[in-house]
Amino acid sequence: MKGYDVQIENVSRAYGSFKALDDVSIDIKKGEFFSLLGPSGCGKTTLLRIIAGFDSPDTGILLFDGKEILSQPPEKRHVNTVFQSYALFPHLTVYENVAFPLRLKKIDKNLIDSKVREYLHLVQLDSHIHKKPGKLSGGQKQRVAIARALINEPSVLLLDEPLSALDAKLRQNLLVELDHLHDQIGITFIYVTHDQSEALSVSDRIAVMNQGKVLQVGTPYEIYESPATDFVARFIGETNLFEATVVNCDPYEDYFMTTLDIPALNSLVKVTDYDNLEKGQRVSFTVRPEKLKITGERPNKVGKDINLFHGIVEEPIYSGFQSKYYVLLENSTVIKVIQQHANYMDEGPEIDWKDSVFVSWSAEDGYIVEVVDS
Repeated sequence: MKGYDVQIENVSRAYGSFKALDDVSIDIKKGEFFSLLGPSGCGKTTLLRIIAGFDSPDTGILLFDGKEILSQPPEKRHVNTVFQSYALFPHLTVYENVAFPLRLKKIDKNLIDSKVREYLHLVQLDSHIHKKPGKLSGGQKQRVAIARALINEPSVLLLDEPLSALDAKLRQNLLVELDHLHDQIGITFIYVTHDQSEALSVSDRIAVMNQGKVLQVGTPYEIYESPATDFVARFIGETNLFEATVVNCDPYEDYFMTTLDIPALNSLVKVTDYDNLEKGQRVSFTVRPEKLKITGERPNKVGKDINLFHGIVEEPIYSGFQSKYYVLLENSTVIKVIQQHANYMDEGPEIDWKDSVFVSWSAEDGYIVEVVDS
């Protein structure tokens, strides 16, 4: 793999009384597409600026391939950054914008020409080579910015919310192109975003951040299916999250069948877990809306590991490929259910507003997020 291993060790950064980064440690592997994900103000851009050399931490260490890098200026770090704002020269053509970094280095004119054409071909802008930025779409401008960053052949490419100024469809298309570009180039990409769907789509691994801290690092699958905290569960996708108390925990095949008392549901709920939790422990329990089944009739067979509730559809939302239902349960708690539409429907979804429904899920589809206390 190309690129650098990037090690961030115990990095903190404060601006006055505001702590932007609080003892952050992350190991990013060579050639990885790594995302820093979190809400505005969580510290992800500050961390990116420190990696780029535009800012310095108050404490901590930054290593590239095991070598300390904080003492080196930005131009010595072999890192390039793609910004949200494109930062193109409006009076220069696409060709001249991309050639600019190499001309600063006084590289041979013929080599510059071959490199510029190579990278413009890589980002599919061959036919726009003589246009100025004002004649380009937002997506095309961003591809020029990416080509200009890559032509320096950096070991690490930093991307600071590069797609956030684009409309949704264009953003999705460019995201796919960016992922393909990473596969071709093979260097380390560090991608900053507040959009969880973007991070899940392209990342090898993700660091979820909030209030200057790293809450969880993992693959998209790990982050989504096994959130480490309540915040991660809420921030990544949609979920139903409840406080609960452990009633009992019994051995079950290779794990434990745990019974939870969930006051919000006024009911006991079964969930499988790998930890042998003690009776009386308080925990957070989550079940994703797409894991739930919704039916108009009570299921004929309900196993011991199935959680079943009755309710009324309070709000149905049809989105073409799926329907989302807000179901008011008998105890006045609202639970979210997502039903995928895999087949053609003559008359639309079978379940509608104010319908009486049954909501169920398997014990294996719920997840204990974190132990609140003992």
